Amino acid sequence: MPQSSEIAVEFRDVGFEIERRQILSCLNLSIYQGETIVLLGRSGSGKTTTLKLINHLVIPTTGSVLVSDRSTTEWDTIKLRRRIGYAIQDIGLFPHFSVSENIGLVPSLEQWQAQRIEARVNELLNLVGLEPEIFARRYPHQLSGGQRQRVGVARALAADPPILLMDEPFGALDPITRLELQRQFQYLQRQLGKTVVFVTHDIQEAFLLGTRIGLMYEGNLVVLGTKTEFLQSQHPEARAFIACLNAWEGGDN
Repeated sequence: MPQSSEIAVEFRDVGFEIERRQILSCLNLSIYQGETIVLLGRSGSGKTTTLKLINHLVIPTTGSVLVSDRSTTEWDTIKLRRRIGYAIQDIGLFPHFSVSENIGLVPSLEQWQAQRIEARVNELLNLVGLEPEIFARRYPHQLSGGQRQRVGVARALAADPPILLMDEPFGALDPITRLELQRQFQYLQRQLGKTVVFVTHDIQEAFLLGTRIGLMYEGNLVVLGTKTEFLQSQHPEARAFIACLNAWEGGDN
């Protein structure tokens, strides 16, 4: 169940289209403070577009998206984005910045004092399981894929944003590293209690991480609920994803 009755993000009758092609249709969704809502769906279902509407990377064609009770179109875009962490699959670390500089980027833009930035970087590296003495001065090319992804999550959290957007952040990793980071994320969420919107096409990941799961299909939110509620859905797309889960659990038997 949601961690709070306070709404952090709200979609009101949101539609989005590109060149007359409808990407999202009449999306209504309330995301509560402190919950992890997972947007599940196939490629092209509208998951990432929904995510980008929250931090004003795209603007609704119809309807409105509210962050802290204010439409994204009314926010100063820079201020909005600095209160929303953003972690993506390809991470996007600056190759010429050290790990410390990458994580400390937004705090430095916010004009934090150097000592405070250093303390925050060390705190976050410890939180994501990377020893500051070893990793702070390294550069992205000196890290494994899993280590880079951890740094990407730390950077998204650096300025302590209340909202965190995660777009298939572990999708390119091998299964063992991916599971390690999923468990690390669970630990982080227990520690920090952020409002998280997490995009994936993996139902196992959705069930592991989500407070609630929203199933996207052809630009529509067709199912929204807890894991138990999702399993009870009779929507054909939900049944298709559940069949994938059952096939995996059944193995070769």
